[in-house]
Amino acid sequence: MPTHYLAIDLGAESGRVTLGTLDGGRLSIEELHRFPNTPVKTDAGLTWNLAALFDEVLSGLRKAADRRVPIASVSTDSWGVDYALIDAKGAVMPPTFHYRDSRTARGVEAVKTRVDWKTIYDETGIQFMPLNTIFQLAAEAPERLKRAWQVLTIADAFNFLLCGVARIDESNASTTQLYNPRAKTWSKKLIQSLDLPERMFPPIVECGTELGLLKPDISRATGLPAVSVIASCSHDTAAAVAAVPAVSIANRPSPIANPDWTYLSSGTWSLMGVELSAPIITDACRELNFTNEIGYGGSVRLLKNIVGLWLVQECRREWTTGGRDFDYAALTQLATDAPPFVSLIDPADPRFITPGEMPQKIAAFCRETGQPEPATPAATIRCALESLALLYRRTLRQIEQLLGNKIERLHIVGGGSRNALLNQFTANALQIPVLAGPVEATTIGNVAVQALTLGHLPSLAAAREIVRASFDVTTFQPCDAQEWDRQAHRFESALSRG
Repeated sequence: MPTHYLAIDLGAESGRVTLGTLDGGRLSIEELHRFPNTPVKTDAGLTWNLAALFDEVLSGLRKAADRRVPIASVSTDSWGVDYALIDAKGAVMPPTFHYRDSRTARGVEAVKTRVDWKTIYDETGIQFMPLNTIFQLAAEAPERLKRAWQVLTIADAFNFLLCGVARIDESNASTTQLYNPRAKTWSKKLIQSLDLPERMFPPIVECGTELGLLKPDISRATGLPAVSVIASCSHDTAAAVAAVPAVSIANRPSPIANPDWTYLSSGTWSLMGVELSAPIITDACRELNFTNEIGYGGSVRLLKNIVGLWLVQECRREWTTGGRDFDYAALTQLATDAPPFVSLIDPADPRFITPGEMPQKIAAFCRETGQPEPATPAATIRCALESLALLYRRTLRQIEQLLGNKIERLHIVGGGSRNALLNQFTANALQIPVLAGPVEATTIGNVAVQALTLGHLPSLAAAREIVRASFDVTTFQPCDAQEWDRQAHRFESALSRG
């Protein structure tokens, strides 16, 4: 008999409500409702419209109720670092700030006056990014923090709105840079150093925790019965990694201590890393700017969060604004036909993180490093994709350096796994096989963890086996090793000069 689950996936560009069905050893998903998620420029700064997003979620739940199938549970995942402040009445306190808002620079400076970077890293194992929650909270007005009852990361805030239970699961707590992965609790040292109200930080729960039942008013508004609300993996990357259809090679003494595969969650951001049993918090890890986030079963995702297809998305947006409307397939085809390796950029350069004028920023980097400026969309996208693949190569070598062992294959999941050109470039750059898919790994992982929580699946390994049996994976074999080795040396030169 099939079992049905609802996954709410909130992304930085769009959100969706999806019906997941586990039946006869196979898992299927069906998108019921998709909606845009557009940042809003206000007098306060760049923000998210959480009220509108929640209305869209309710619309999706109504569509699920219209199916008249029994629903076992529902869970929300989202991007990390952003948060909602909740007042004493349980209402969201606007505004909910966007991680790209310029106030984060003010937060970084405020934190620097209170606590040094080495202490922050030793406490949290999280890489420096000015958008991290620690810096965002440091930029908050003190009167807002005094009025706040609790702070909840985005997915956990939506779970709270659905069931009334305020918790943050480990996966999202670990992205805040206020969580100690060794102690598995909030870092009192950092919270006290920054004079943040300790009462604001709710209890932390493990990934895969039943929070409570859908509130009566939500049931009335959607037509759903009082189903279980689960904190599956509230952070979307943790959910995506849970769905990676990987099998470790049997001759490794401990696959989770000596991993032979790495993952790349490919979308607006690229998150590349390995799954470990314990955090690596060392000087070398800090200097390479790697992060230790928590996944299902208390596993550690040692990864680097780097810019991804944001480069392409921003170029497309700029060209569309100027009257040239390319879809992503057209841009990829243009890049395929463009001459290779004309120009390279460092995608990790800070200028590429902020929105606006992306083609001009790419051209400026090339000009500053003595390379030809890409003069067409084809040349610009080719430059961006080749540079991303070479950045993945550099990141993989750093992972191998930290682990002391070689990685033998890369699993790419998420929307970027559909970009066959980038996947082939990545295989060529890394010189290992690349296995691309599933595309909807975040939603699949969300559903799989719900099934694990309710005892419908026995283990994560069993869940991954079902993912392998249920969804297509495409393998890209490496080629052109000598040319990509040569370009990698050139790329490092561009990095040092950019």
